[in-house]
Amino acid sequence: MTSPLQILAQYWKHTAFRPLQEEIIQSVLQGKDCIALLPTGGGKSVCYQIPGIILPGVSLVISPLIALMKDQVDALQQKGIAAVAIHSGMQKEEVKQVLLDASESAYQFIYCSPERLESPLFNEYLSLIPFSLLVIDEAHCIS
Repeated sequence: MTSPLQILAQYWKHTAFRPLQEEIIQSVLQGKDCIALLPTGGGKSVCYQIPGIILPGVSLVISPLIALMKDQVDALQQKGIAAVAIHSGMQKEEVKQVLLDASESAYQFIYCSPERLESPLFNEYLSLIPFSLLVIDEAHCIS
């Protein structure tokens, strides 16, 4: 099994974790529920992205902003990591194809908005997708 530090070096080109990242990652890998409160720029995304790379299955990331989703997906794709965002700018057939692909393990990360969880189409496919992690990014936006 590849270690979190090896993943960090391979994909992010860093040789050491920032404060608390390694502890958070280990907790996630042990299957524990985890809340990561780190400052802006503290590397919160790495705390779920590294476990998402290591664990089998798909990580579902709930994110409130399309721009943030796109930035995260672009960054992962540039690293060669299979990621996709499902957002309101997509046609129903596009969403359906992404979900179908996800059910066949085409992605390691799926980003979507909280509202997407209420979509009948999305819910129809949820049980077909082998999820390993549920992540709520920018949780302070939850109201």
